Amino acid sequence: MDSTPRVPSLDMDWSQVVEETVHHLRALIRIPTVNPPGNETAAAQYLADVLRAEGLDPVVVESAPGRGNLIVRVKGTGESAPLLLLSHLDVVPAEPEQWTYPPFSGEVADGMVWGRGALDMKGITALQLMTLLLLHRQQIPLKRDVIFAATADEERGGKYGIRYLVEHHPDLIRAEVALSEFGGFNINIGGKRFYLIQSAEKGICQFVLRARGEPGHGSMPRPHNAVVALADAVARLGRARMPYRITLTTEAFVLGIARQLGGLSGLLMRALLNPLTGAWFLKHGPLEPSNRLFFHAMFHDTLAPTMLRAGEKVNVIPSQAEAHVDARILPGEDKHTFFERVRQIVGDDIDIEEYLYEPPLQQPMDTAMWHLMTEELSQHDPEAAVIPYMVTGSTDAKALALLSIPCYGFAPMRFPPGTDFLSLIHGHDERIPISALAFGLPILYNVVRKYAAS
Repeated sequence: MDSTPRVPSLDMDWSQVVEETVHHLRALIRIPTVNPPGNETAAAQYLADVLRAEGLDPVVVESAPGRGNLIVRVKGTGESAPLLLLSHLDVVPAEPEQWTYPPFSGEVADGMVWGRGALDMKGITALQLMTLLLLHRQQIPLKRDVIFAATADEERGGKYGIRYLVEHHPDLIRAEVALSEFGGFNINIGGKRFYLIQSAEKGICQFVLRARGEPGHGSMPRPHNAVVALADAVARLGRARMPYRITLTTEAFVLGIARQLGGLSGLLMRALLNPLTGAWFLKHGPLEPSNRLFFHAMFHDTLAPTMLRAGEKVNVIPSQAEAHVDARILPGEDKHTFFERVRQIVGDDIDIEEYLYEPPLQQPMDTAMWHLMTEELSQHDPEAAVIPYMVTGSTDAKALALLSIPCYGFAPMRFPPGTDFLSLIHGHDERIPISALAFGLPILYNVVRKYAAS
């Protein structure tokens, strides 16, 4: 059977449109927006110039000098509430000496665009930009506005980006639903291809463990040493096994894979839906090594000690020591119950100070947008299955939740076999296949066009 993805024949030269998309992506990569400091205004102004040249009326909102956010809309009749396309313009740092091509060159080689942000997420910005331009050029009759927002500061929490807009300019971005990053891409499991649409994400709970003890000279060790007490608590945290839990999204994820695999492989996948057999499967089941940690994090709250701090001088026993912990919690988890578990692990003598909490998200999977996304992906690649999944990190969707805007991760792309998509994000030699852009652009355009016309 021919496995070539089917692309609907629309009245436009898609090869030319993809070429234009690549042009804009390369231009964006060449504008360094490493956060910190960000300097996203330069990239926002580039987009504004492109949009104004097309007759649109974008605005650039600066939350601080150099921290620009681009917002523009293609207007509909207003019969239905808007659709928001959301991306971010900032990127993480890069180590040029570790790259095959300079990270801010936007080099095209081996059928790919290379550079920091190619995947996370200037490639998606370029896809969303072209989708909006095509809607405008073709004068598609729309019942709802389509808003395109390319924001600052996502890589450091969004204070100067989407959160600033939510707090100070909510009417610029208010929408019925939003589409953003970390969904629509393919993975291979058991020799089968799956497209993942992000419908949930874990919550963030960051806190400090603080141990106190008796200070003194290093030559005379005390029985109550803060460093030793903290080390014991961190070791217990590292050995702890949080409860195995199944959410609505992970249940649908597992069942979707099991149905596609069928037979014994499908039966083995269903073992994940039983906590007793699921724990065994995560350790010994037929999972690729790159998927094992990902699967584990989807079924557990996680605890990761990430920073340690104690003492000022090697011969002085400090009076306190502290460890910062990055915890990610599943939808349905109660924050107070979670901290009770942490207390049981570290003991009563350790202080726990919470400093950041953002609740987990779980979007509905029976909506007009959900069905439209799955139908379009299935049309383009009928041999694959489309399933929901939960991102184990965090996205700007948490800020949109403050305005009650559901946000799905949907930036459709098909990666060639053997591509370790997740390792390229924030990694050396970040790059995106031009074929992935060519695959995803018609799908995103169709989803946006059809939804905005409804």
